[in-house]
Amino acid sequence: MTSTRTAAWQELVTSALLGTDRRPPPTGDLPLLDAAALHTVRRRAGLLPAAAAAPPSPAPDDPRPEPPEPARRRLAQLLADRPGPPGSGGRRGAAPDLTELLPQWLAAALRHGYRAPASQLDALLDAARARTDLRPHALAFAGARGLWLARLNPDWKFALRSTSGGGALPAPTATEAVQGLWEEGLFVERVALLTSVRAHSPAAGIALLATTWTRERAEDRLMFLDSLRTGLTDGDEPFLERALADRSRNVRSTAAELLSALPTSALAGRMADRAMTCVSLDLSVDQVRISVEAPHECDAAMQRDGVSAVPPAGRGERSWWLGQLVEATPLGVWTTRLRGRTPDRIVTLPVADGWAEELHAAWRRAAVRQRDPEWSRALLSGPGTTSLAERSELLTALPDDERARWIAEFIAGHGLSEAFQLLAVCDVPWAEPLGRAVVDALEIARDAGSYPWSFSGVMGLAERCLDPTEAPRLEILTALPDETERASPGAGGYWSEAFQRLVSTLKLRAAMAAELAGELAEELTGEARLAEAMEPTA
Repeated sequence: MTSTRTAAWQELVTSALLGTDRRPPPTGDLPLLDAAALHTVRRRAGLLPAAAAAPPSPAPDDPRPEPPEPARRRLAQLLADRPGPPGSGGRRGAAPDLTELLPQWLAAALRHGYRAPASQLDALLDAARARTDLRPHALAFAGARGLWLARLNPDWKFALRSTSGGGALPAPTATEAVQGLWEEGLFVERVALLTSVRAHSPAAGIALLATTWTRERAEDRLMFLDSLRTGLTDGDEPFLERALADRSRNVRSTAAELLSALPTSALAGRMADRAMTCVSLDLSVDQVRISVEAPHECDAAMQRDGVSAVPPAGRGERSWWLGQLVEATPLGVWTTRLRGRTPDRIVTLPVADGWAEELHAAWRRAAVRQRDPEWSRALLSGPGTTSLAERSELLTALPDDERARWIAEFIAGHGLSEAFQLLAVCDVPWAEPLGRAVVDALEIARDAGSYPWSFSGVMGLAERCLDPTEAPRLEILTALPDETERASPGAGGYWSEAFQRLVSTLKLRAAMAAELAGELAEELTGEARLAEAMEPTA
């Protein structure tokens, strides 16, 4: 009977697809759609209930507290906000962009030690699914309960392979529990566990990783190895040396990179010995200069130490090999090699035969990899560093306050048009000198009558990165400026709107911080704070 009904249903489907003229339905006088409705009712009425599935195991406990009620309401508001539809226009209005504030809220909630409210886990996972930039903080905030829930919905499977862990982990000293989770846990849990154990004892972390290293997949070995960047120590060297013989080229390359970041490692010494034979000081000419003799071959020993033998398209072999050797050489050896000269003097020395660009580029990569502030300062002010990308990388090696001062001075001398990429490497909130430099430059552009769209990227960064205490000082800039003869038509209105949005966003960030801290502003509470933050400044 079942096969007969199935055949009849398929005949109806065929008639609907091909048309009743080409394939008359076997329904007699009954119209096709009525026959389809009849068959649908029959099929549903004859459906037998499936065997009951076992209920899921209870969600694990998360001992962290939930945020205060005002902060929970704020999270619901942030999760409910969605970007405008495509083609809705570039004018954003004066209201804050809540989608850009969600990452800050999550980071602040984690600093306070909160967990995600159970009722908002689904919305949080949906948001993390849609935005990869949210995943590290969102999954840490969701914790073990978030992972438990993700197992029940295929749409959230990304959480089970994320590199960000959350939830309760066994104590690093609980050997049996640690080993059990390491052997049987999800990848996300294992990465979090390895990080936790290494924070307590780097040696214990390496020992844990070694117990299963040979059984791991290549991509997992690479991810585990990459996690060793945080807290890398000289004690990691023996394990990394063994990884130089790994089956995976990517694993070998990463191991070599990590070893070169340890100035006292044997690999760093081998690379330095090779680089010393290529770079020397030439005193035989009237002006002292650096002489370069690039390698003539890339032997097996060099390749084992991470030197890639095949250059990218358009790159010469010898310059490619030289750059890798110099990049992996401890920067401290160059002062000895070049007769006691300090980095600021070394970078100003002329380089013979056109090798200056290659040599300086390799020194820049080494300064970033080795986090060397002295070399970074020298290269930032040296003759070979001109691009914003190069400056951005070098700035990451400077202390936070020095980096902010350097960028503030750069803005004062060059304006904002070239500073956007540099601002992205600064800590949030911006230090006071940097914040003032950005606001002063925006005010200059506003008074000059420039179109604000040219500065929309910087304005967006300012909304997220300026110290919220700057809001009162910016109130005066929300007024509609007088338009000069050279001003772009309508620019004044756009600038007023942009500064209104900046001020309201800073107020909203201040309210978010107070809510997460469990504090109430002296004059505003709850919805009143939200109303003022969202209201455009007159």
